[in-house]
This record gives sequence, structure tokens and C-alpha cells, in this order.
Amino acid sequence: MSVFQRTPWGQLGMKLQGDSQHLIADAIKNAGLGWQAEKVKLVTEDAKNPTGYYAIRRSDNQEVLGCVGSRYTILQNAEAFSQFQPFLDAKEATLDSAGSFDEGRIVWILAKINRDPIVVGKSDEISKFVLLSHSHDGKMSVRLGYTPIRIACQNTLSVAHKSDASSLIRIRHNSNVVRNLTEIRNLMNLADEEFQSTGERYRHLASRGVHRGDLFKYVKKVLDVDETTGLTKQEESNISDIIYKFEHGLGNDQKDIAGTWWAAYNGVTEWLSHTKGRNADSRISSLWLGQSSLVNKKAFDLAVEMAN
Repeated sequence: MSVFQRTPWGQLGMKLQGDSQHLIADAIKNAGLGWQAEKVKLVTEDAKNPTGYYAIRRSDNQEVLGCVGSRYTILQNAEAFSQFQPFLDAKEATLDSAGSFDEGRIVWILAKINRDPIVVGKSDEISKFVLLSHSHDGKMSVRLGYTPIRIACQNTLSVAHKSDASSLIRIRHNSNVVRNLTEIRNLMNLADEEFQSTGERYRHLASRGVHRGDLFKYVKKVLDVDETTGLTKQEESNISDIIYKFEHGLGNDQKDIAGTWWAAYNGVTEWLSHTKGRNADSRISSLWLGQSSLVNKKAFDLAVEMAN
């Protein structure tokens, strides 16, 4: 069974169970992603003349997802993620949940790597996930990326990539290659090494206390606040919210975590994972694939730097 009894972040996406945890095609169907993307010509409204551009739309509700050129080739949802099936067959990973952002413009699957979690504190564990994502608006190719998730609060964390850890990310470029069990396991070993290396940095953060003054400096640097012009009400609110989460956030009140740089970093990740943004859809989309992912990485790197 997957680590979560419900999908991460409340109602975002569909929890996968049974065969859907092991078969890409079943996961796509049961997560409501079984519709086809269609490429249709765009014409001018007045003269009905072809424009040379095409609309990508959903087959089930005719929702237009994007505008592309004539050379754009559609990659259906099941096809986009099919390269990950050998990892499931080898039982190196299990599908956890799947869904879409923005009416289907971006589709995603979250897969849990079947390795021991990262242990930071006595009751503070990090599960190891891989995020598979693909878009139908012409703006993003198929992506695979590491996604550590803190169990206590379901915060999405950042990792520090090593140069050789990108091997897993590049599997999408080998669409005609049948990978054997040894190669699949080697790739997952690389992913696990990356998680373990990052886990050492997590534990280092948990071993270092943070002074109140440094905490405020840290949060302001993460948010790129310019104090020379004075703080806006929104900036003040964001800073206060992160400080509160540092002190009272889920998992941050543990004896071996409270008052540390690990709690400071997770004050930011809890804000990004559960507060920032208009709604859960836009919040997690940005955290996984957009601007918030850059803020998350900056917060992690800065916490490591200031803890040293």
C-alpha cells in the first residue's frame, strides 16, 4: 500500500489502488485521463480560411488545451508515461496518485520508489517519489523528476542533484529501447543515492539551531524582499505565515526538530505546499513545475548555506 491513505494535498488527483498501482494504462483510465488529445485546424471566423495553426482539444469535452504549429505531434497520456512501465514491472516503483492541472493541459503521475524512506528525526520521515508529467498545450515535453515528500505534513521538498543522477530523467529519450532488469535497478540505485545524499543535508539542517535574527534574514532572502522600499502588506503576511509555520508547523514541534534550520526550511515548504497560490491546483502545479519549485530550491540551498 502507498504511504498515503488519501491523495497528497487533499483532493488533488486520484488515489491509485490495485492494478492501477502497477499498470500505466490502468492508472491513466482510473484517474480520469483516458480521453484522447485531438489536433484540429484553426480557421479565421470571417472567411473560414486555414491559419496554419492547430488547436489541441480533449476528445471527451472539446476543451481547447493549446495552440500549436503544423509540425507538432500529439503524445497521448498513456504513451507519454509508457517508458516508466518497466520500472513498475521490476517492482522498483509503485504508482501512488495521478491527475491533471488546468483542465488537462498538464497531466501527472506520482510514483513512489520502493526503497526505505529518509529518516531525519525519530518521527520525521521523507518518502521518495518520482513525478512524471506531460502537457497538451505545446509548452512542455514529458518530464521525470525527483520529489521527496515529508510524511508528517506532506510538504514537497527539494533535492540537490548530482551530475550522474540525471540518468533517470533521461529515460524518455530512449523510446525504442527495451531496458533489462539490471539497467532499471541501476537507474533506481542512482535515484536512491541522490535521495540519500540529500537526506544527509536534511539531517545536517536538523542538527543546527537557528537564531531569531537569522531566521528573519533567511525568510526575507527566500522571498526576495527588498526592505529599502518598505514591506508590502502581502510581504509582511507571507513572512509572518512562514515564521508561524517554523514554530508551529506540522512536524516542527518535535523535540529534535524544533528551532532548527530543518524547521526553518519546512516553514517555507509548508507555506509553498499548503498556503501560497489561489487554490490547490495552481499551488501544486507551481510547486512541482513552475515558479514555486525555484523558490523551494532556493530555500533549501540557502538553508544549507546559512546553517554552515
